[in-house]
Amino acid sequence: MDLWIQISPGSKEPVYIQVAEQISEAIAKGQLASGDKLPAVRKLAAELVINPNTVARAYTHLEQAGLVTTKVGSGTFVADPKMRKADAADMNILTERMDTLISRGLNLGLKATKLIEIFKTRVEKFAINSNKKEE
Repeated sequence: MDLWIQISPGSKEPVYIQVAEQISEAIAKGQLASGDKLPAVRKLAAELVINPNTVARAYTHLEQAGLVTTKVGSGTFVADPKMRKADAADMNILTERMDTLISRGLNLGLKATKLIEIFKTRVEKFAINSNKKEE
């Protein structure tokens, strides 16, 4: 499994969030499928030249989101989508992020129809990538 993660040292986002979000995106795009094993904490930390505690924190963040499960002695694996849960807190975070994107788009002078078109195109891109992984 090739997991390509890029850390932006100047970002406002903590490094563990950057790692978690890129793994989350890979799962959403179907680049990582249910049951896929993530790299060992120390291995990924060495590849990214970051502290192993940072990777462990990212994995914990993903586990709390229900995207991965950790089996002691075996590793961390992508969770079965049927076992994932979308609770109210997750939905609130998603809604807030969408509101932020909508505001930015409108502030750029984009019309609502253009924003919807962009959103639809991006969702379809993720869905297509996800479907290719299943084939």
